[in-house]
Amino acid sequence: MNLIRNYRNWRRYRETVSELSRLSNRELSDLGIARGDIHFVARKSV
Repeated sequence: MNLIRNYRNWRRYRETVSELSRLSNRELSDLGIARGDIHFVARKSV
């Protein structure tokens, strides 16, 4: 079960990084996120 949960968390992390990476710098700024913080924000979402 732990393996399945880890896989789902990893997928959620990758999807979040992918979605945030597609946003423009302006859109990220509107959300209060710097481009360099995408991985940190995605990690917190898991």
